[in-house]
Amino acid sequence: MQFIDEVKIHAQAGHGGAGCVSFRREKFIPFGGPNGGDGGKGGDVVIEVSGNISTLLDLRQRPHQKAKRGSHGMGKDRHGAKGDDLCITVPPGTVVKDAETDEILADLTEPGQKVVLLHGGRGGQGNARFATSTNKAPKFAQPGEPGEERTLRLELKLLADVGLFGFPSVGKSSFITKISAARPKIADYPFTTLTPNLGVVDYKNFRSFVVADIPGLIEGAHQGAGLGYRFLKHVERNRLLLHIIDLSLMPDRDPIHDYESLNRELLLFDEELAKKPQIVVVNKIDLPHVRENLDEIAPYFVAKGIKLFPISSVTGEGIPTLLDEIAGRLWGESSDGAD
Repeated sequence: MQFIDEVKIHAQAGHGGAGCVSFRREKFIPFGGPNGGDGGKGGDVVIEVSGNISTLLDLRQRPHQKAKRGSHGMGKDRHGAKGDDLCITVPPGTVVKDAETDEILADLTEPGQKVVLLHGGRGGQGNARFATSTNKAPKFAQPGEPGEERTLRLELKLLADVGLFGFPSVGKSSFITKISAARPKIADYPFTTLTPNLGVVDYKNFRSFVVADIPGLIEGAHQGAGLGYRFLKHVERNRLLLHIIDLSLMPDRDPIHDYESLNRELLLFDEELAKKPQIVVVNKIDLPHVRENLDEIAPYFVAKGIKLFPISSVTGEGIPTLLDEIAGRLWGESSDGAD
């Protein structure tokens, strides 16, 4: 299924039904009173979270959404039926905004969560409502009121405990393949991962956590460079970030510069995002020259009080220690307590 994480739709609640102008027609009562019923209320536009979907693709294909109108009132004091509500289903993590003002209308995170976004129009009153002592046979009724309508922008931000980020081709996809059942596309060129991938990691004591493989970021991402802010927003939901760096291209590429530049991108995109806890991971430690390069860059991180976690997504070296560290950060306990 194609991954769509942002759509714009025009939604309209149902129009209220019109009230009815009607009079009693009974034998021996030549001038019967009014008996026109009220129109029914228009249907609401409701948005509901479903755990069975993971993309906004369906809404991309149907950008115009309209609830049913209320039925018109009828004679013999019969009121019109309420219009059917329109229920729009979205995946967990969907934020609904007004497309014109950027106002957040709903932030939906839990399956089953339901919000009425737009209210249907009120049905018009029939002429029976307007009978008075001075006007016993009113020949008018109210029209129904229009339902609310808005142009909406829906953004999907993945819900995951841990977000993997780093420059393209640092080994994020290989890592998530190693620790979970996720099977992202892997190749040795930039931007192999074009959509975020989620993997569930089974930890000790039947515990698990969700890891999101965020597509590679580059300098200028906060302004849309590369895959840009389209995927930076997915990091906002993560409780913990794994910043993966690659030492295999030294000296042609400076991993310290990469580390600093991506943290700068997080800061420029969202100051709160830059404050999220990070674990710095050195991948590809199975390569001999990477071990040598690790000794060269380690003093920089030691000076900042940052512990490095060298791993190999190929051999699995260092991964158990890293998973213990992740568990400790997520659940506030030592790795020993998780055994």
